[in-house]
Amino acid sequence: MTDMQADRLAIRDLVENWAVWRDAGDWERFATVWHDDGWMMATWFQGPAADFIKVSREGFEKGVNILHFLGGTAIDIAGDRAIAQSKMTINQRAAVHDVPCDVVCTGRFYDFIEKRSGAWKIVLRQPIYEKDRLDVIDPAASLSLNPDVLARFPEGYRHLAYLQDGLGFKVKTTMPGLKGPAVEELYKRGAGWLSGEALPAPKAG
Repeated sequence: MTDMQADRLAIRDLVENWAVWRDAGDWERFATVWHDDGWMMATWFQGPAADFIKVSREGFEKGVNILHFLGGTAIDIAGDRAIAQSKMTINQRAAVHDVPCDVVCTGRFYDFIEKRSGAWKIVLRQPIYEKDRLDVIDPAASLSLNPDVLARFPEGYRHLAYLQDGLGFKVKTTMPGLKGPAVEELYKRGAGWLSGEALPAPKAG
C-alpha cells in the first residue's frame, strides 16, 4: 500500500467512525475524530467540537433522535491537509405540532481535515444541505405546516429547520445548499485550505 492509499483509507475510516460513534453514543471514541481545535457547523449548533459532543450527549440521553447514513466519499489530499466530501442523510424523528414525524435531509459532509502527529482528524465539518422531506409516521395522521414559518428557511433544509425550530432550537439560516453563493464560498475555502491558507474563523449564529 502506498502512503497516498494509506492516507485515503485513514480519512475514509475517520468519516465513517464519526457517523457510527456519534449515533451509537460512543462519546469517548467520538471525541478522537476531532483535533483539539475542531469545530462543528450544523443547523442547530455551531461551535467547538468539545461543546458539540457535550450537547449531543445531553440530547442523546434525553431521547433526541438524530441519525446519519453515509454514501460515497470523495477525498482531495495536499500534503498534510485534505478535503473530504461524503454523501449523507440526516434523519431526525420528533413531534411536529404534536404529530410524530420523520425528516430526512440529503446532502454532503464537507470536512476540512489535517494530519498532525501522524493522525488525520477533523478541523472543521460543514454540512451541505441539498434536499429534504417530512413524513408523518402514522399514515392516518393529519398535519398542516405553517407556510410562513416554512418559508423562513432555505429550500435544502426547510423541513428539518421547521422541526428543529419547533423544538426550540435556534436554526442557522445561511447554511450552504446544492447551489448558490454559500456553497461556492465553501468550495473556495476548501481550495484555499488545500493550498496552505489559514482557515477563516468559523462563525456561529
